[in-house]
Amino acid sequence: MEVHLQHLRRVFEVMRANKLYANIDKCVFAAEEIKVLCCFVSSAGVRADPEKVKAIAASPPPRSQMDLRQWLGLANYLHKYSAGYAGLARPLSDPLKKDADWRWERRHQDAFDDIKASLQRAPVLALPDETRPFSVVCDASDYAIGCAPIAGRRSRPRTGQLVPVQAAQGSRTELPSP
Repeated sequence: MEVHLQHLRRVFEVMRANKLYANIDKCVFAAEEIKVLCCFVSSAGVRADPEKVKAIAASPPPRSQMDLRQWLGLANYLHKYSAGYAGLARPLSDPLKKDADWRWERRHQDAFDDIKASLQRAPVLALPDETRPFSVVCDASDYAIGCAPIAGRRSRPRTGQLVPVQAAQGSRTELPSP
């Protein structure tokens, strides 16, 4: 607690020196966990907001391009918690193409369900420890690429499992043949 108070004093000194003000009603002190931008941060790491995950999981299948875009907007915001998100979401890009007729097929439903399931299994991401080395684990397929920075030598107690800091991925677009 003493270290926390020292940090607060330093923050307040910097704020005062720069004429910055905080709304006391929005401040949280000495909390084990705080909510920041749709996630919860604690000494254990960063986890997705369970309410956002619940909203994604409870969503019915989209009935239009607009419904799908809205749902993907929320799901994309939490993609860092989903290993292989780009590959899972790839089938959902077809109904969003310009001039595409809206047809919700089995493969779209499967991708929709897979993303929901992936986010419901979302791991707690490690807070970066800049004093330790990092590893980057990469993977690629014909249609997606991904990577995850792994906190070096930091592992979960009792399991020894390395802890991901964040997952990142993207879709590969088709390149025209020469």
